[in-house]
Amino acid sequence: MWRSCHRLRDGGRRLLNRPVGGPSASKSPGPTISSPARAYAPPTERKRFYQNVSITQGEGGFEINLDHRKLKTPQAKLFTVPSEALAIAVATEWDSQQDTIKYYTMHLTTLCNTSLDNPTQRNKDQLIRAAVKFLDTDTVCYRVEEPETLVELQRNEWDPIIEWAEKRYGVEINSSTSIMGPSIPAKTREVLVSHLASYNTWALQGIEFVAAQLKSMVLTLGLIDLRLTVEQAVLLSRLEEEYQIQKWGNIEWAHDYELQELRARTAAGTLFIHLCSESSTVKHKLLKE
Repeated sequence: MWRSCHRLRDGGRRLLNRPVGGPSASKSPGPTISSPARAYAPPTERKRFYQNVSITQGEGGFEINLDHRKLKTPQAKLFTVPSEALAIAVATEWDSQQDTIKYYTMHLTTLCNTSLDNPTQRNKDQLIRAAVKFLDTDTVCYRVEEPETLVELQRNEWDPIIEWAEKRYGVEINSSTSIMGPSIPAKTREVLVSHLASYNTWALQGIEFVAAQLKSMVLTLGLIDLRLTVEQAVLLSRLEEEYQIQKWGNIEWAHDYELQELRARTAAGTLFIHLCSESSTVKHKLLKE
């Protein structure tokens, strides 16, 4: 399934020496929609003010200590996370900062802040609806009518993941070449709403974050269920961009930076989902036993 995708990446690099320009390949008819910000926009940088990072377990969960100071959220709440594994991951983000703290690289910290402060004041049902709404503009559901090479590429690379999702969840997910987008059956929405309801609010924040990065709920589900790797999901979400890069070339440093940033955000969001789901899953299993 991934051969043509990897040929795109390799072909794009071989074409980097060609002049950039020429007519663009046909874009998919899906509207360009900017998702509203759901997480804090952290400050850019500041000088590192601590030497050591540690974690401690408190009454509300696990806390992060910067020397002898307890980490706080932007709303001055105690930074407390539900699992030790997530605390270790966040502490690693802070410990890996050098002389300058680069907040824009600390995606796990930002997601935790969003979950703790809930700046948009949304409840669990609202988070679920926001995630499911990505189906209406899902990247893999919008198709082009030409050129034929791109039509075939989308069919070969996107159809298998849609078919997997349909079989995995027992739903119907349609694709469309219309500007109005695909028709998503009400039953499909109901099934996915029920599935997402099994996640806690922290994990749902992560699910929405990943869906916003990939512009796809289908690809996000593939990541959560380990059907896709982060690299595969990102490549599928950028299928048209990679096609055009192969055809016309690109500005190497800009493309590579954008690609690495997208991978980093998607990887962090996926890790966040699993780490936030872990504690509740373990607790549930222990209670059953």
